[in-house]
Amino acid sequence: MHDNYYETDRAAAEYLLFHYGLNEQMLPPGLLPAQTLDFPVRCVTECVDTARLPPQPRALDLGCAVGRSTFELARLCPQVVGVDYSERFVTVAGHLRKNGSFLFGCVEEGELTFPCQAVVPAEIDRTRVSFERGNAMDLRRDLGSFDVVMMSNLLDRLANPRSCLEQMAGLLKRGGQLIITSPYTWLREFTARDNWLGGFERNGTRVKTLDALKDLLSPHFELSLCKNLPFLIREHARKFQLGISEASAWVRK
Repeated sequence: MHDNYYETDRAAAEYLLFHYGLNEQMLPPGLLPAQTLDFPVRCVTECVDTARLPPQPRALDLGCAVGRSTFELARLCPQVVGVDYSERFVTVAGHLRKNGSFLFGCVEEGELTFPCQAVVPAEIDRTRVSFERGNAMDLRRDLGSFDVVMMSNLLDRLANPRSCLEQMAGLLKRGGQLIITSPYTWLREFTARDNWLGGFERNGTRVKTLDALKDLLSPHFELSLCKNLPFLIREHARKFQLGISEASAWVRK
């Protein structure tokens, strides 16, 4: 078994469906909770305030996985950088950038698969996008500054989420938007208990992640949006992960 699940073919297949799957590939006939589909697209369309974007905006998709939100940001921004720690995900995303599609095996049951194809919408200019491997807690210093930083379902998979968030003020231009979505699934296998942002009691007070985000970000950001974003990840034909991320948008002061 691979030490890091996110480097496996199975994880890549799950996330390719999550990012690019058609309705009929994601769900059995007759079951169509549409509000859970196209999560990476909705992270952009429902959370980025286009009225705040300056001319020629630049975007960073942090924890981009196989890149759908990165490509969607390219509808709005002439330059988008997608960063992920998984070498496998970045390789797949790079293939999608170069070729516009990616063939993979979708798990039906056990070791049985059927062929699927992830396709980047033809109207998106893929040359606007680049992908690279990087550590969200220690980004390279020459990334530059951005008008949008997207962090989709990344926060609770970091060993030290505070280290990641502390970089945001330096990455975003004034008036720039930080978009954070997360189901706040804090687990010790990803994040040491002392590094959780929420989901515990401290001195008899219940600590929620959004409250911690307000404390951490308020010196440099103003909260402009908070809403629920449901999502669905297909594991195989009869097993799905249904989650509800809290989406918050923060404007750089």
